[in-house]
Amino acid sequence: MAQLTQAQVLEALRQVIDPELRRNIVELDMVREIRIEGNQIHVTIALTVPNCPLQDQISNQVGEVLDALADNLDIEVELTAMTEEEKKRLTQKLRGQQAQQADTASSPAANLNRVRSVIAVMSGKGGVGKSTVTALLAIALQRAGLRVGILDADITGASIPKLFGVHEHPFMSPLGILPPTTRTGIKLMSINLLLENETDAVIWRGPLITGAIQQFWTDVFWGDLDVLLIDMPPGTADAALTVMQQLPLNGVLLITSPQSLADMVVRKAAAMAQRLNTPMLGIVENMSYVQCPHCDARIELFGNHGSSQALAVALDTPLLDQVPLDPELVALADAGQIEDYAPMLIANTLQAAQKAIANAHPEWEKYERH
Repeated sequence: MAQLTQAQVLEALRQVIDPELRRNIVELDMVREIRIEGNQIHVTIALTVPNCPLQDQISNQVGEVLDALADNLDIEVELTAMTEEEKKRLTQKLRGQQAQQADTASSPAANLNRVRSVIAVMSGKGGVGKSTVTALLAIALQRAGLRVGILDADITGASIPKLFGVHEHPFMSPLGILPPTTRTGIKLMSINLLLENETDAVIWRGPLITGAIQQFWTDVFWGDLDVLLIDMPPGTADAALTVMQQLPLNGVLLITSPQSLADMVVRKAAAMAQRLNTPMLGIVENMSYVQCPHCDARIELFGNHGSSQALAVALDTPLLDQVPLDPELVALADAGQIEDYAPMLIANTLQAAQKAIANAHPEWEKYERH
């Protein structure tokens, strides 16, 4: 067998396309090193972000194209992440290409994104656990094999990044803002990822808040997603109106707790959804009870048994799940490790979300899963 050259290996690697940026990895300067020793080929690929959710796909493609070069090759693919300087050079390179190819009158991300379904998680009231339920649903959908993102529309009270332990700033590229990903591959965009300190207050008037939400939809390069979950802010004012009027919602999940006060405010959110002709997928009652660790009895802390079921009947929508107060869930969420939570507490909510996706896209089951 004739000795392979680096030029041959590099040419073969041009067949490997980055699924997000949709350019080959050689053009993107992702091939950091090639070593050839006899029939051994070692290639180091620098990914644009650490723990890229599609890293296995890229690695497998690299192995396949190199394996086709000759028989009995020993191929080793090492994955690492780009340095900040490498990212900066890539951004400058892509910006130059985009200036030549793209229509600068519109956002490149808006034209390239393929988000198949959008589901809002709302309540109207703060403190009922919208963000927690959003996170649990995202994890459940991702475990089911879907490509999932979360848009944190609660601009003044953002908490989604903390739940997942994500602190990485978004990568700015000419294709749009590349959202960071969680450890298991869920894409996130939140104002907290843009702040110097996550505890900094966002003291903005309505137009700035709605503008930020619009940019999270139009300027973020979400790529291919099966579902984008919107963690809604409390209330029925500008921010909620922006989401429900300007984003292509396939449904709304209503979150409540077993309190008459929560029911009253959730009815306002439901009225808003009905008025704007947004389908309601159902109600999730959060903080429903505490499971006694000694006798497994249910302790209903709020003592308002059956209120959420009555609310569901009044709104003509199903009560999907009743989620307990679980110290393990609280501890993992506080530690930014909510993806390690094992119990599936929202099975019916998951089914309702999947049904909404399937109804919006009858061919959904045929989509390639990652």
